[in-house]
Order: sequence, then C-alpha cells, then structure tokens
Amino acid sequence: MTAPPKFPLRIIRRKQLEERTGLSRSSIYDRLSVSSPRFDPSFPRAIQLGPKAVGWVEAEIDAWLLNRMQMNRV
Repeated sequence: MTAPPKFPLRIIRRKQLEERTGLSRSSIYDRLSVSSPRFDPSFPRAIQLGPKAVGWVEAEIDAWLLNRMQMNRV
C-alpha cells in the first residue's frame, strides 16, 4: 500500500497548465508526443480523469518548472 502524500494533491486541467507554463495547447501535446521533434521526456504526463478528461498533478508541473529554471541558471 502506498503512503499518502505529505501535501494535498491538486489536479489542474489543460487551460490551467497553459496559464502556469506559458505553453500553448499544441506545444503541450508536442512535448508529450514521442514522435514529435519537440518531445520532452521530462514533461509530466497527463492522468486520465474520465473518458474524455485529463489533468496534470500540480506538484509535478511545479517540479518541472523549477527544474527548467535551474537548468537555465547554470
């Protein structure tokens, strides 16, 4: 059994993801598509919320953004 997280999990939808990252819808899906030249294996994967709904774990997005900031400041 998995231990519960020490922080509250929050799921954000694509529109919120766009606002948080500054990426467009197509840029987000390009980073997720293995066949795209802009594929980014470090970009957080969406989780299925329902038959036609996906979301992203906010903490994973925050970690990805922090990592990108650190890489640019080296």
